[in-house]
Formats: sequence, C-alpha cells, structure tokens
Amino acid sequence: MSQRQITDPEVRMLAAIGGTIEPDFPLSGDWAGSPFAWIKLRPSRQVGAIGERLVAGWVASKKFAVGPSPDSQADIVVNGRRVEVKLSTRWKNGLYKFQQLRDQDYEFAICLGVSPFDAHCWAISKAEILRRWRERDGIVSQHGGRGGTDTAWLSFKVDEPPAWLADHGGTLAQAAKVIQGLVGT
Repeated sequence: MSQRQITDPEVRMLAAIGGTIEPDFPLSGDWAGSPFAWIKLRPSRQVGAIGERLVAGWVASKKFAVGPSPDSQADIVVNGRRVEVKLSTRWKNGLYKFQQLRDQDYEFAICLGVSPFDAHCWAISKAEILRRWRERDGIVSQHGGRGGTDTAWLSFKVDEPPAWLADHGGTLAQAAKVIQGLVGT
C-alpha cells in the first residue's frame, strides 16, 4: 500500500507550518510519551471498539477462548460466556467513568481503566451491576436524573476505587483471576 502524498504546493506549505506548530500543542502533559496516548486522540465513538479489541487481545493472551458476540447485546464471548466491555481513560479530574452500562444479555462486564502509564481492570457480574444500580450503591443512572433507567455509569477516582470493587479485580492480574472464576478454565 502506497502512502498518500500531498501534491498541492500550498497544502504542502501549510502542512510544513503545521509541523512546526504541533510541538507547541502537546497532548496533556501527563499523557505525553504514554503508550496509550493515541487512544485519547480518537473520537469517543471509536473508543468502545478500541476497548473491545484491547480486552479481547489481553484475555486471549491469558489463554481464554475469545470470540465476537453474535449480536449487539454483548461485546465478546469468553469461554462461551457473553461479556460486555467498558473502557475508560483517566479523565483530567482523575476519574475513571465506565459509561453506558445497560441491562442487556451478558453475564459479566470487564471494565478496563487506562491511565498514562498504568491500567486497572475489574470483572463484575451483571447481577452485581444491576443490584448496585438499583440500590444506587456506586453505580448510578447516567441519563434522566435519578429516575433514569436505560443506562448507568460507574465513576470513581483512579486511586480511590470503591471498596466493593476489590472483589472484582483492580490490577490486570487480579482481574484475570476473577475472570477465570467467572468462566472456568
């Protein structure tokens, strides 16, 4: 595949000027040099697909059987179990926000949090998600105020996850053990 070339000399000049300006506008300081910085540059509609591919690759590296979901009710299938995948990059205010949690046809959700030079992961059963959402205990409605019922989110400071999440992972290695318990070997 050949690289596209700019043929218009005026566009080449503008690109060259842009190249000299670009260093003055780096990605936020703490993401500079991060192997995950490219995710921050993608539009939000692509971040979900990126999360699905990251999680599928990581789970496969742990020797689980991974495949696509046959429908839009789950994102991937791990050892025959339907899984929803949520990705959050660390927000400027230090939060992870796992958004668009829904009551769909999946058994558990894998929530992958990515910071500039670290990552965190939790595997949470759908039953636990729905219970915490219903009780407004760490998972709250995302739309429609307190009465919203279609989507929810889990939001917390990266370095202060709710205590209940400890049973669902934290580090990637801890989450892998939880996943193994959820899907078997």
